[in-house]
Amino acid sequence: MKVELVTNLKRQATKILADLHLTKEPVLITEHGLPSAYLVDVQDFEFMQRRLELLEGLSRGELAVFEGRMHTQNEAKAKMSKWLK
Repeated sequence: MKVELVTNLKRQATKILADLHLTKEPVLITEHGLPSAYLVDVQDFEFMQRRLELLEGLSRGELAVFEGRMHTQNEAKAKMSKWLK
């Protein structure tokens, strides 16, 4: 992972963004020697967001099973029949 100082980002934003788009490698921005932010390509960020949404859905499903909030296929069909006409 590439690391850049915030001052370099201010001075060389165009070059840093061009490198980011070319390599698709995230850039860690530091301030006063400490991590401050990550700079990532838009497509990579959107992919990560979709993946996170999927994982959150799976987690909600696992929690529902753990808490006993589930139905058999026949029960689900019966409950959904009014929408499946």
